[in-house]
Amino acid sequence: MKSDLHLLTSAATWKGFENMAIEIFRRKEQKYLITTEQYRELIYQLSPFMRPDKFGVDGRYTVTSLYFESPDRKIYYETKNKLRFRQKLRLRVYNDTDREGTAFFEIKQKHKKVVNKRRMLLPLSEAYRYLEESELYPLDSFESSNPQVLREVDYFRKLYNLEPEMVVSYDRHALHCVDDADLRITFDLNLRCRNHDLLLEHGSYGENFIDKNLVVLEVKVNDSVPLWLTRILQRIHCEQRSASKFCTSLELLETAKLPNGIEKEHVSIGGM
Repeated sequence: MKSDLHLLTSAATWKGFENMAIEIFRRKEQKYLITTEQYRELIYQLSPFMRPDKFGVDGRYTVTSLYFESPDRKIYYETKNKLRFRQKLRLRVYNDTDREGTAFFEIKQKHKKVVNKRRMLLPLSEAYRYLEESELYPLDSFESSNPQVLREVDYFRKLYNLEPEMVVSYDRHALHCVDDADLRITFDLNLRCRNHDLLLEHGSYGENFIDKNLVVLEVKVNDSVPLWLTRILQRIHCEQRSASKFCTSLELLETAKLPNGIEKEHVSIGGM
């Protein structure tokens, strides 16, 4: 079995992905749904304050996540009803990878506007082995960078009876504040999903679940959004609006299996 140190070292060799090994963090998020025109204007006005993230090429990379759900849609209804505390489980890779590439198992928890993430690194092949054989072997027999997070993943899976549900992908453009290490801004474009071929190594293809002319903007801070950023967002008429990738994808892919009368997310230009 490879050591935890090997996992962390192999992750650090990814070009531009050195800091993605951070495993536990807490932050506040503000979400916006903006047009591509607003996105281009924001990039221009933010340029004196922000720099491209170290991840990817000039802060650009592709995110592909396998999301989990229960047969009775617990995750969907927690998110859709905006419960004060809600959580999701996903297996995530960055850019193209193969089965021996590094993946991240993540539990994302949200309480009000505060997001807590707990993640661990492991080879994608080992993640699949855990999903297929966790009932056959003790948890400490599975390779991971953080055995405690693996135990939490396993507990969450069993408590909610979670199984792989769909793959969600998008192209991300990430910026980091020059003077404030805690401020990060991400733009997610070309959002797509599929509920067949759930193997992450097969790439980020899928059906667009948000209008191609819309961009999901997230402002991520530890405390409060700085005044200069608030003024820029107001000047470009960016209004806070939650756009759940999970709910929107599931509503597109599983419309026939959801109860009648559910109000779907409005994710087209006409729905803004």
